[in-house]
Amino acid sequence: MKPLSSVLLKPSGPECNLRCKYCFYIEKKEFFESRTGYRMTEEVLETTIRQVMEQGPEHVIFQWQGGEPTLCGVKFFEKAIELQKKYGQGHVVSNGLQTNGTLLNAEWASFFRRNNFLIGLSMDGPEDLHNALRYTSRGAHVHDKVLRNAKMLVEAGVEVNILAVVSRAAEVMPEEIYEFIKAQGFHWMQFIPCVERNEKTGTIESFSVTPEGYGHFLCRVFDCWWNDFKDGQPTTFVRFFDEIFYRYVGLEPPDCTLREECGAYLVVEHTGDVFSCDFFVDNNNRVGNVLTHRMIDMLNSQQQSAFGKKKAARHQKCTTCEWENWCRGGCPKDRERIPETQGLSFLCQSYEIFFAHAHKRLGELAGIWLTKQQDFRKTSTETA
Repeated sequence: MKPLSSVLLKPSGPECNLRCKYCFYIEKKEFFESRTGYRMTEEVLETTIRQVMEQGPEHVIFQWQGGEPTLCGVKFFEKAIELQKKYGQGHVVSNGLQTNGTLLNAEWASFFRRNNFLIGLSMDGPEDLHNALRYTSRGAHVHDKVLRNAKMLVEAGVEVNILAVVSRAAEVMPEEIYEFIKAQGFHWMQFIPCVERNEKTGTIESFSVTPEGYGHFLCRVFDCWWNDFKDGQPTTFVRFFDEIFYRYVGLEPPDCTLREECGAYLVVEHTGDVFSCDFFVDNNNRVGNVLTHRMIDMLNSQQQSAFGKKKAARHQKCTTCEWENWCRGGCPKDRERIPETQGLSFLCQSYEIFFAHAHKRLGELAGIWLTKQQDFRKTSTETA
């Protein structure tokens, strides 16, 4: 039975104060057809938190996303913390929140710091690149505000990870993006490939990455990351490299896109409806509602299990690929949402390019790590 250890909540649904060109979730407004506003009620909030605490393991993770979750206001999240404390006796609780950063202020910074929130802040890189695809409904640029607020969080002692979407314009400037983020004082980075399909024409949007371009982007960022090692240790942290390293030392990566199967978490929308995955919020992948179903049952339902197992049914090419053990076919959204790939990941070539470039060095790094672990265990046994 899968543990109810992680849940992704969307308290403001698909509502956002920005209109980023590559956003895939804003279209969900039509799916939910809200007439009263996209806000999670206190009943849904309390029921979700209570169920997670009652049915989950000792350590549980709440991930808050949107849309833009800060539209709900600080008081909403203060209530969430209150409920976590009410129902969370004996639990270790982690909270992460993903934001576009435009609505943050000193009150938010203080709240995040007091409650140990990990903030994923969307910033694509230098000003021109960020402003090209991220703007308000009136087309206003927001880079300066985002950067200012990001630095405010850090100064307040909040842990911040930078989330950079890699578009076609970005794929040719990996060093500039990496060095820009680092120069602002941020050392935790996540690079998210933009792969969007136009639902009307059926074609890949022109601002999406190319498979070859994203592969070379990863290679060049890898070289930057590798060159920043000091005394054998990384000084910057790139999520993809950290996650894939689990594979090299014989462990299961936390990232579901690199696992044999997915479906290890649930998405709770503002309505209380529960879905299999953030990228598959639709009627086919709705597994219930927190007000009428038990979350642990939904997570371990036949429907959720079938959703997760689809990932393991990979393209024929994967069965003979030397890198299959590492990428596991990639995320299903890059297979199922792009019909012309016929079940092969749109980013297949990206992974091939990257692993051919980085495999040897990652293997050497894994060998060093495993040796240190063996020495540590030996020393611990001898001194016990």
